[in-house]
Amino acid sequence: MSTGAIDWDTSLENVAVFRALNLGDMLCAIPALRVLRRRLPRAHISLIGLPGALPLLQRFAGFFDEFIAFPGDPAFPEQPVHASDLPEFYQAMRSRRFDLVLQMHGSGRRSNTLVRTLAPLQWAGFVPDPHQADAGRLMPWPDHLHEIHRYLALLQYIGLEAADDSLDFPVNAADRRQADALAARFGLQLDKTVFIHPGARLASRRWPIERFAKVARRLAEEGWHIAVTGSQGEVEMARTLSARSGHALHELCGITTLGALASLLQRGKLLICNDTGVSHLAASVHLPSVVIASGSDVVRWAPLDSARHTVLHTPIACRPCAYHECPIGHPCALGVGVEQVLNEAHRHLNREARQ
Repeated sequence: MSTGAIDWDTSLENVAVFRALNLGDMLCAIPALRVLRRRLPRAHISLIGLPGALPLLQRFAGFFDEFIAFPGDPAFPEQPVHASDLPEFYQAMRSRRFDLVLQMHGSGRRSNTLVRTLAPLQWAGFVPDPHQADAGRLMPWPDHLHEIHRYLALLQYIGLEAADDSLDFPVNAADRRQADALAARFGLQLDKTVFIHPGARLASRRWPIERFAKVARRLAEEGWHIAVTGSQGEVEMARTLSARSGHALHELCGITTLGALASLLQRGKLLICNDTGVSHLAASVHLPSVVIASGSDVVRWAPLDSARHTVLHTPIACRPCAYHECPIGHPCALGVGVEQVLNEAHRHLNREARQ
């Protein structure tokens, strides 16, 4: 395996990107994947990732030629580990003899070992400690940068021009038809609809459901249509939110495809959510949002357009948090009040009305 800077003038025909993360994390990598494809238009680019991200990745199929499912690793919590599949996976990857593998999965504390196990001819990515840096190939982890800008900075470090940080999400005619059918079924007027997404993968990243319910109640009383979104596993959460709001909210959990959800958001008025993947989807379709960030690293994950997207959070020493359940009473979530969220929601809604 070679060391030293990547020579982009040589023939890089067989390239892989390792990023085994979920929807929001993958959206933040789209600008970097776009740059890579533009620089290597004829290369065979493989994306090694999680099957759960496929509905998103299929939207950007032009950026890579092949998706390779990663069986998981005990150090990565995003999916259960399919341990029996790992030997065959590594054997198959080594037989591919990739010209280059880009490690785009965090600081490299664990993922660099994994990438080296793939035995590419050369690899590049982040390293956790500055003394591990290798100019033009291994970049010290830039903890101060936003997630989108981190991977653009990596590409710049290894010799590519990477400045376009824009997000987008292609919405097609089928998506719009599905969204229209759902809107008609639930009687939603999208230009009067506020979306509320109360879920997040970790309970420690969720604002209390009672507070979401109070926000929903107030906005419903003001005449807004309230649509509750989420996965199939969050149906009960949506029902609880609806019941506690005292209003018959429109429960869309588990019945929207990713494309239909994007089409609905694209034509709505506002999203109120936790700091989770749907906030990046809203940013991609330019829907204003109020994001309650409980436990997450706001610098890393807040939407880049701070005029269109408000992020509310409580500064606290234990951020960022990796606990599933907060062991100290959830002060980061409880520090964000209902009136704060409503004030920001009204500010966005009033600005949209003026425009």
